[in-house]
Amino acid sequence: MRERLNTRYYTIILGLGILILVLVGYFFYDTAVQEQVDFIAADAPIPLEDIENRIENGVHVQTGLLDGEGLNLVIAHCTACHSAQLVTQNRADRDGWKKMIVWMQETQNLWDLGTQEETILDYLAKNYAPEEVGSGNFRRAPLKDIEWYELEK
Repeated sequence: MRERLNTRYYTIILGLGILILVLVGYFFYDTAVQEQVDFIAADAPIPLEDIENRIENGVHVQTGLLDGEGLNLVIAHCTACHSAQLVTQNRADRDGWKKMIVWMQETQNLWDLGTQEETILDYLAKNYAPEEVGSGNFRRAPLKDIEWYELEK
């Protein structure tokens, strides 16, 4: 009989211990989650949906693409597969952009852009056309302020 009583007490004490551990764990978990939410809220005061479509100084903040008619189509079609930086680092006239699109369709599984292709080409040709640099050529500008060094063997 005494063993049964001891077993019951141990069971009750064990159950209360587990309950206390669960409550303490929940308190610390809830506090940690709240601290994380507070940190994220303090770090990003602008709602995410506003960030995705925000334009500052004529530039789409999230992608770095220039604002203009066709921007949303370029974001939808081009950044679905690669970074917008791949667009911004290239320069081409309308035919050059068309060749890049055809190449991507033939080798990279880019889908048919349909009637949207014209708007996309207009946007790219207007905003990422070749820039004339220096003596009338379309090469990149020479590097400036570079500190050159000798390679050692």
